[in-house]
Amino acid sequence: MLNYFELKQFLDEKVELYNNPNFIESDPIQIPHQYTLKEDIEISGFLASTIAWGNRKMIINNSKKMMDLMGNSPYDFVMSSNENDLNRLENFVHRTFNGQDFVGFIKSLKNIYENHGGLESIFDKHQGNDSMQNAIVEFKKIFFEIPHHNRTEKHISDPSKNSSSKRINMWLRWNCRQDNKGVDLGIWKSISPSLLSCPLDIHSGNVARKLGLLTRKQNDAKALLELDFNLRKLDKKDPVKYDFALFGIGVFEKF
Repeated sequence: MLNYFELKQFLDEKVELYNNPNFIESDPIQIPHQYTLKEDIEISGFLASTIAWGNRKMIINNSKKMMDLMGNSPYDFVMSSNENDLNRLENFVHRTFNGQDFVGFIKSLKNIYENHGGLESIFDKHQGNDSMQNAIVEFKKIFFEIPHHNRTEKHISDPSKNSSSKRINMWLRWNCRQDNKGVDLGIWKSISPSLLSCPLDIHSGNVARKLGLLTRKQNDAKALLELDFNLRKLDKKDPVKYDFALFGIGVFEKF
């Protein structure tokens, strides 16, 4: 087992290797990178991250379909779409996320921009002293405060129900991390990267266990707490940069 200094050096080198613009072309983060307007970036990123499970090529293709269906102007579509526009979304499907869910998401996003000051405002208001997990819980409550189909609720995870909330944590990394390498977008200045959590999935979880950063067997909220604690010891200001190392080692090196 590597000691602390060897582990930090090893992971820092892997961050350097994978946290660069080449990462974008094979990752769903390319979707928000297509936009310049803050609201377009955060909405396109939110939708792309919501369907980010399964085959990465399929995730990217279906995310592009979502953008096409919104005329490649996500914020404008959210704020000004009529029933006819929403009907266009009905045939969309990515695994268990369907057109009905897509329509529900657009309506919830509109409510958030009209009545809650936008997406960043919710997470800013509910951020904790040491993590964003409570903010995710509050976000889900607000997201579903308007009438909606019960089936749609499963597409937003809930840390209070022991979910590691991988996809929302990934999206928060995209929005909040001040990345000088051109990968993460860093458009939300009100939230410190020190509060972010690693998007915990099968790849990052398995690598973290092999490196001694994680002992818990399930990839759940308790495992995320353990991983957060250990990554913050390696870099308390930017712990989630190690997502690039853990994910890269797992996916590209089959570690």
